[in-house]
Amino acid sequence: MTKRIRFFDTTLRDGEQSPGCSMNHREKLMMAKQLEKLGVDVIEAGFAAASPGDFKSVKTIAEGITNSTVAVLARTVKGDIDKAWEAVKGAKKPRIHTFIATSGIHMEYKLKMSPEEVADRAEEMVAYARSLCSEVEFSAEDATRSNTDFLSEIFDRVIQAGASIINIPDTVGYTTPDEFYAFITEIKSKSKYLNDVEISVHCHNDLGLGVANSLAAIRAGATQIECTVNGIGERAGNAALEELAMILAVRGDTYDARSGIVTQEITKTSNLLSSITGVNVQPNKAIVGANAFAHESGIHQHGVLSNRETYEIMTPESVGLGNNSLVLGKHSGRHAFRDKVVSLGYEIDDEQLNIVFAEFKSLADKKKQIFDRDIEILLTKGIKESRDYYKLERFVINSGNTITTTASVVLDTPQNKKEGISFAQGPVDAAFKAIEQCIDRKIFLEDYSLQSITEGADALGYAVVKLRYKDRHFVGRDASINVVEASINAYINAINKLMREDDKEAESESIAV
Repeated sequence: MTKRIRFFDTTLRDGEQSPGCSMNHREKLMMAKQLEKLGVDVIEAGFAAASPGDFKSVKTIAEGITNSTVAVLARTVKGDIDKAWEAVKGAKKPRIHTFIATSGIHMEYKLKMSPEEVADRAEEMVAYARSLCSEVEFSAEDATRSNTDFLSEIFDRVIQAGASIINIPDTVGYTTPDEFYAFITEIKSKSKYLNDVEISVHCHNDLGLGVANSLAAIRAGATQIECTVNGIGERAGNAALEELAMILAVRGDTYDARSGIVTQEITKTSNLLSSITGVNVQPNKAIVGANAFAHESGIHQHGVLSNRETYEIMTPESVGLGNNSLVLGKHSGRHAFRDKVVSLGYEIDDEQLNIVFAEFKSLADKKKQIFDRDIEILLTKGIKESRDYYKLERFVINSGNTITTTASVVLDTPQNKKEGISFAQGPVDAAFKAIEQCIDRKIFLEDYSLQSITEGADALGYAVVKLRYKDRHFVGRDASINVVEASINAYINAINKLMREDDKEAESESIAV
């Protein structure tokens, strides 16, 4: 009988740990709701004990998700598990996911614990987590560099203590497909109880084998795959959800396996994550890259025009890549706009609708054509926090190929207006330097990118700015036909995130005192 593979998505936890991929509270909730529409079985919402912000995000997601299980990560530490349960207990289907390292190098140098102490701790804390939550997952961190005899022993003990899901992670992306298959098979043969519970794997992509190793694990008996959208995550990332989902959709017969992923939601999910994080996938990325269904070769074009199956093993429609058609314009009303937003699969309240609709009308006055992707960018851009410290009032750029560029930027702050004037070789550089004169923080520009959304000379310019302040990174985004304006607003967006984070830290310190 074809086995059902459960998809455990850790985009909001492991994925967010990827440099430049941090998300705020509302962005995480929007992403979680889209993951639920995608058909993800388990959403790992975060690491509740990591920070008050993570705790809040996990709690909100737990209370806002209906169909998917909501998991929360915790070390095998009582305080972590208490925080995890407090955050996730409001979920319809809660899960505590607790872990401890089991490889010799981790136990000796990181944990400074003996194997006996590690096994005792794991058993005790799994039992404690099970006393709070009906579903507990246990992970042996760095499993693929661990001793199989030790793993079989610790797995048996935590299963008896109440764990119903056992995760065997390739934490550093070290293993290979054949080796991983043999590794899992060997542990199963040595364990008394592993065949009675769900086996999960979490494969990193350091050697580019995350997806291949996950498929090898399915052959070896794994029924849960831990992955991320666009493959984001620590270092080289994780096994890519979209690739695994489409492999099972197209070649499920090879693995005698299927998933519950709604593949038509893949492109939208990928685009949403890119819009939120500002991190785009490379054009030749499988499934979701811009060139994934593009054909430039004359031979290929002729073949596809004759029969798409000559060069396409799956259709663009199967991953939700439909026609990017014009449907709305400057004369469209609020009801039509809301209907369009809903048809794109987004949920929006009246307050957000008012914000995004106003931006849509402004854009429609400037653009000849409004495409679905334009609206998606406006929806992401429309996520507002409760307070903006700085707002752009006006800017003036004087630039040319025979003069030094001058920028004047006026910002509105809660106290007063501030103006910065700066000179540079280009308009964006000059504008950024002018903004820096208006703020009382020493910040560093880590990265800046600008891309067009859809096509045409009047396409939206989508700007992403990454700032560094005190070893923390803040990503700002904005979109406008005026690319300099988009760049300035993206910079200000990142600064406002920085200021809100500083306020939260000051508030936490005040409460602690």
